[in-house]
Amino acid sequence: MPTLPAQFADLEPFADWALPSEFDRYAKRLATPMADLQTFYDAAFPRLEGGTDYLKLEGISDEDRNLLWLFAALVTVSFPVEVWRQPRVPDSGASSIDVVVEPVP
Repeated sequence: MPTLPAQFADLEPFADWALPSEFDRYAKRLATPMADLQTFYDAAFPRLEGGTDYLKLEGISDEDRNLLWLFAALVTVSFPVEVWRQPRVPDSGASSIDVVVEPVP
């Protein structure tokens, strides 16, 4: 299981969201009950600004990279939590995301 920087130890219960590909984050979102998406969002969103400032440091570690991926997952769940109130895109049928470039620390 990924480990996060010590300053973000409160987010360790959500470290399984620190997935390196958008495909994996999207698949996890679709497989996760809405209540669990909400719990993750409620814990991670208030830490986003501090996490963004923290990640501006040069030479990030593996733990820092996991934090970056965790916040990328937060973006993946934000619309389902804030707008749709469901993990899937409404009225879209089968949808997928094909990302050709992943965030680079």
